[in-house]
Amino acid sequence: MNTLTEPTDLGPARRAGEVIMDVQNISLAFGGVKALTDISFDVREHEIRAIIGPNGAGKSSMLNCINGVYQPQQGEITFRGQHFRHMNSRQVAEMGIARTFQNLALFKGMSVLDNIMSGRNLKIKSNLFLQALRIGPAEREEIRHREYVERIIDFLEIQAFRKTAVGQMPYGLQKRVDLGRALAMEPKVLLLDEPMAGMNMEEKQDMCRFILDVNEEFGTTVVLIEHDMGVVMDISDRVVVLDYGKKIGDGTPDEVRKNPEVIRAYLGTSH
Repeated sequence: MNTLTEPTDLGPARRAGEVIMDVQNISLAFGGVKALTDISFDVREHEIRAIIGPNGAGKSSMLNCINGVYQPQQGEITFRGQHFRHMNSRQVAEMGIARTFQNLALFKGMSVLDNIMSGRNLKIKSNLFLQALRIGPAEREEIRHREYVERIIDFLEIQAFRKTAVGQMPYGLQKRVDLGRALAMEPKVLLLDEPMAGMNMEEKQDMCRFILDVNEEFGTTVVLIEHDMGVVMDISDRVVVLDYGKKIGDGTPDEVRKNPEVIRAYLGTSH
């Protein structure tokens, strides 16, 4: 498979490193409704960290707190040694955290190339006037960014659709474009909110492969929400389990699978 960058000396993949993100005592409420209550967990560099739980458990709310969409009433998040509690989405993106969404937020009338190119906005240094004229340094910069985007398109194996309007593409391929736009930001941590929702088995297998390749080849840390437990148990290094906004489990896939609280939350039984 093609890569986004030249080969590096990152060494063997899937080697979890030091803690890159520490979520500490996060609580979030909307009026009198508690969405999250005192949630704490950490994420290690280079790992795939899954967040699972039944519908309404607070999984997406947790991602929204991490990437600045929601502001928790209590707790804080430490990312690469920096503490933050009230950050907006742009500041979080500038720190190196990218996000895909459960409901696609792509520009349906724009091409694959232009959608993924929009993920490079934070990397563009030229002002809007020079960008519009496409002269001198601005033109050279645009060429560099487009070359990077073309590598992402090759990596995701969507070369045949590079000039196709996203709205005309099958749903599974639109999900790849969403992933590509997030990768264009060159994130240290990639937040994936149900990247396989609505996919058939073949599309899920392809997406699993891309997630593993992003993690293994580039060392990108992945935080993943996913309802397919087969996928979660196969590709995750560690899993945190939420239920009604509270943490009820945390550990390796095998540890979580045997946790009585997790069994009760999913099956409604203690056996």
